[in-house]
Amino acid sequence: MRIARFTTGEDPRFGLVEGEAGEEVLHVVVGDPLYAPLQPTGERVPLADARLLAPVIPRSKVVGIGRNYAEHAEELGNDVPQRPLVFLTPNTAVVGPGDPVVLPEGSQEVHYEGELAVVIGRVCKDVPRERAREVVLGYTCANDVTARDWQRSDGQWARAKGFDTSCPLGPWIVPDLDVADLRVTTRLDGRTVQDGTTADMVFDVPDLVAAVSAAFTLLPGDVILTGTPAGVGPLAEGQRVEVEVEGVGVLANPVVRR
Repeated sequence: MRIARFTTGEDPRFGLVEGEAGEEVLHVVVGDPLYAPLQPTGERVPLADARLLAPVIPRSKVVGIGRNYAEHAEELGNDVPQRPLVFLTPNTAVVGPGDPVVLPEGSQEVHYEGELAVVIGRVCKDVPRERAREVVLGYTCANDVTARDWQRSDGQWARAKGFDTSCPLGPWIVPDLDVADLRVTTRLDGRTVQDGTTADMVFDVPDLVAAVSAAFTLLPGDVILTGTPAGVGPLAEGQRVEVEVEGVGVLANPVVRR
């Protein structure tokens, strides 16, 4: 099942995506998957006639995990953390599929970071790793866009990873997915620049849910970004960046400067 949030010009709605690539149809549902069972309306909308939105706008927070792939930590000259390295991103950073990533004024070194994202489905705190799946609604793709020069100069990551449009999510949420060994690929203008697998995470998804929920109460719609494989690099105006997570789909965004 794939749960999409979309519009055809009216208020956002949810739909279940069915069909092969290029022929997908949205089966419109009533309700919000975070709070109520989805009820089909019988209405069908061709995906080509809809605009996909970020599948979730976190009610409170996006929780990022830094340096969760050893090769990525190494490529930036950092040690692998002994425990999950956690940072927060505001929900105002979130955009959806096809929305532009706007390079922030004043930064000259903005990088892509393709990632698997975990969408939390219920209020939870202090979740043991063996029960992590019980609190997860599903998974989507993320691009943890980072102003690398700000990250180095600031000494903390709020501005570097939290500016407007720095957190594309999409294209939809996939529940009940085995995420132990999924390929995570990033393409820049069609060229593969990252190619990793979630099996190489230093801390897997259950570890992350347990660690993050030990620090914060998690609310429905909160998102955990699980870290990026090696191969990060700069974005430039006019480029197009695609993040693909096996079993989920492709998140694509143009890059602009205003």
